[in-house]
Amino acid sequence: MTSAGTHLPQIPPAWEPPSVSLSSSIRPALAQRSPQAIGTFTPRHSVGHPVLDAPPGKLLIVDPDGQSYGPLHLCLAEAGHQVLRAHSGTEALSQLEQSHPDLVVLSSQLLETSGFLWCRQVKAHARYRHIPILFTGPGDRPQDRLEAFAAGGVDFVPQPFWPAEMMVRIQSHLQTARWQHRIQHQTQRALAGQATPLLASLQRTLHQQAQKLKTQNQQLQAEVQERQQVEQALRREQQKSEKLLLNILPQAIAHQLKQFEGSLAERFEDTTVMFADIVNFTPLAAEVSPLVLVDLLNQIFSAFDQLAEKYQLEKIKTIGDAYMVVGGLPTPRPDHAYAVVEMAREMQQVIQGFTRHDGQPLQLRIGINTGDVVAGVIGIKKFSYDLWGDTVNVASRMESQGVPGKIQVTGATYERLKDRYTFQPWGEVLVKGKGYMPIYHLIAPRG
Repeated sequence: MTSAGTHLPQIPPAWEPPSVSLSSSIRPALAQRSPQAIGTFTPRHSVGHPVLDAPPGKLLIVDPDGQSYGPLHLCLAEAGHQVLRAHSGTEALSQLEQSHPDLVVLSSQLLETSGFLWCRQVKAHARYRHIPILFTGPGDRPQDRLEAFAAGGVDFVPQPFWPAEMMVRIQSHLQTARWQHRIQHQTQRALAGQATPLLASLQRTLHQQAQKLKTQNQQLQAEVQERQQVEQALRREQQKSEKLLLNILPQAIAHQLKQFEGSLAERFEDTTVMFADIVNFTPLAAEVSPLVLVDLLNQIFSAFDQLAEKYQLEKIKTIGDAYMVVGGLPTPRPDHAYAVVEMAREMQQVIQGFTRHDGQPLQLRIGINTGDVVAGVIGIKKFSYDLWGDTVNVASRMESQGVPGKIQVTGATYERLKDRYTFQPWGEVLVKGKGYMPIYHLIAPRG
């Protein structure tokens, strides 16, 4: 029974709790009691609700005004529960740390903060997140119900509430929490090797499967690593082969050759061909050893290769002491004649850095011609990229009949470059199949 002077919340006459099952013998007596008497109703004597027989627990009531939960406090104490009180969120946190209650009844409106924020703080702590929190609050704010569950609460009871209903809800959540704790404890025992034989056997099987999967994963990783190493080795070899192929053929032609079989030939209407020859090379070859001769050629031609790369020209081949290069293919370019002549001028400078074994300087004869050619790869063994046509033959004749230390060009090349360079007419030369052709010696760039 309630103590004298205790004020209980008035319950509307038409309100009746639908969620509590009461026996037919209790309901008539309950109808004759006053609201104060209802506040002292002890739910343990109800019939047909299994959770009401649960053992009592330790409860924390967080009530900012200290009066709203008075009747509930009395009912809980009469039912055997240990009830702790807190008037603020800070005091409630202290009670959690000291007493570790089984359940918290929390007002949604605290003095220094909201009950929802306090609940979130508690649920963020691993030590307290399993404690069920039952909210109470104004019944005219439906959004508070959603906020309560979002914050981690297990229930929301609007105020004013019926203490008997609160008792049933509290007992239900206590029983649920105890069952969850018991299941968790049994699971931990099973994982620690204290389970039943069936669980222990299942644990062994899972462990064996885990070990098997681990072994298979290690084998798979080893195979993947081995495959990656093989792929890397293949990639390196492929890069070596690609580099070697590009040293033999222009990149565009190498790409076509990898896709097609047979001969690859293409006509280019506008190109410039250059031949360069070392003067008096045959007597030099008879006077020095083959190794010395080859080393000298390698140094000279390597320097020429760098110039060809600098001016983006295609080196075609070397024939003995002769060096052949072309501009305007396989990728057409409008300034091919200018690029070839500039390379020829630098070649004349490079050759001055080399001398014979007797100290005499080396000289070049250079011949250049502009016109159409046929270029391509023929054959299936020891193939190379080569040029054919009258333009090639005339360029070769310009070199063979040239003057040491001079760059000799045909009229076709002269017409292309006469506005950029000064030339000296050098008469005519007889070319087989062409008759006499005018020739010119390059002097210097204009301006």
